[in-house]
Amino acid sequence: MANEQNKSGSYLSFKLGEEIFAVHVNDVLNILEMTKITSIPKAPKYLKGVINLRGMVLPVVDARIKFNMDDTEFTTNTCIIVMDLEYNKELVHVGFIVDQVLEVLELDKDTIEPAPSLGSNYKAEFITGMARANDEFVMLLNMAKIFSLDEMSILQSENASKTDAK
Repeated sequence: MANEQNKSGSYLSFKLGEEIFAVHVNDVLNILEMTKITSIPKAPKYLKGVINLRGMVLPVVDARIKFNMDDTEFTTNTCIIVMDLEYNKELVHVGFIVDQVLEVLELDKDTIEPAPSLGSNYKAEFITGMARANDEFVMLLNMAKIFSLDEMSILQSENASKTDAK
């Protein structure tokens, strides 16, 4: 399993605050400019709302809040990374608000180190490893572990909705 988590390949890197994260490009569907988000009453704080993506309701998560950071301050660089997460053997599309998309990194399995167990502000299961790119450390995210089962159920129910695409 560790080989699968720390696999070499292409990773999309992005910033949240001053920290750099990356996700495997196989998990990424699209990158969108920031758009108007329709809020959902009584939704968890991290769930900013939904957007209409080609006739589909897409739940949008503020990645900063999910990672216990301050709310995102929107700038011209703020965007939404649309990703596929697996839940109950189905793919759930979720948008993540990030401060800035940086680049696609080509990482070799030998350059990916295990995540340190000390000093991280994030749950250990969120991070599958760390790599060094452009003289900076990049935290590789395990997208399958970002949300609890209850949270995935909420996202799936929002994702299952359809909008009137007229």
